[in-house]
Amino acid sequence: MLRVIVLGSAAGGGLPQWNCACDQCRAARAGGMAANGQMSLAVSADDGLNWFLINASPDLRQQIIASSALAPRPGRLRDSPIAGVILTNAEVDAIAGLLTLREGAAFSILAHPKVLSTLAQNSIFDVLDPARVPRVALTLDQPFFPVLPDGAPSGLRLDAFDVPGKVALYLEGGAGAATQPGDTIGLNLTDLHSGARACIIAGSAAITPALEAQISGADLLFFDGTLWSDDEMIRAGLSQKTGQRMGHLSMSGPDGVIARLAHLDIGRRVFVHINNSNPVHDPASAERRQAEAAGWCVPAANMEFTT
Repeated sequence: MLRVIVLGSAAGGGLPQWNCACDQCRAARAGGMAANGQMSLAVSADDGLNWFLINASPDLRQQIIASSALAPRPGRLRDSPIAGVILTNAEVDAIAGLLTLREGAAFSILAHPKVLSTLAQNSIFDVLDPARVPRVALTLDQPFFPVLPDGAPSGLRLDAFDVPGKVALYLEGGAGAATQPGDTIGLNLTDLHSGARACIIAGSAAITPALEAQISGADLLFFDGTLWSDDEMIRAGLSQKTGQRMGHLSMSGPDGVIARLAHLDIGRRVFVHINNSNPVHDPASAERRQAEAAGWCVPAANMEFTT
């Protein structure tokens, strides 16, 4: 059985964002809407004995505390069931939480070589001793079988693949939003015992035939739901950037995620990386009703999915 816990499903800044007074953030502060941390998932193929995190959000410490599945196991003074962290990009929202895990526990960091190079160029990540926290490079389109800290099999197969996206904002420099293979990756995680598969795409700027092929047949799909509409942040007065400029598709519209993936054979469909400006956060909104009517779930923090 494959288990996936949504530790957080919001985009950068979380809900509420510390400096934002948009409708959703004000409602979350007032208690009229559930708060939600930045996107991280936890995946297990051994009935919750060991977990692999998908991205390490800046909210990771609180997310771990809020999830009983990630607490130290009984009878052990210093312990964690976290066996590894799989990174899908080098955005601050995906890597900053690694610094929370600096207390001497053994686990692995799995990522594309470009992301590992970014970590290597910033000495603050050396607080994670490579002798206890090895950094493992993933090769796109090649199966990889993660192991536990003691070298035992995890029960998972990991297939990483390239996703249309963009380089991390702080790495753009003179290149603008240009992207190269490895800047944004998707993951297929398969339970080797049951064959159940979860496809995870935390950010996507386009849906291509190749991406559809990676998604099709997944038992669980976790897909980028940053914005409801491409000009959402402009209309809200929050930014001058469109979703496309930020490297994200919209949920709605003829070219949006809901419409573009409607024909695919997928089990459960779950939106993650949802920006605070997105009205789908509100359970009473027309946008939430439309997403749910199309078969999509907008998850609360700590919601678990099994297959």
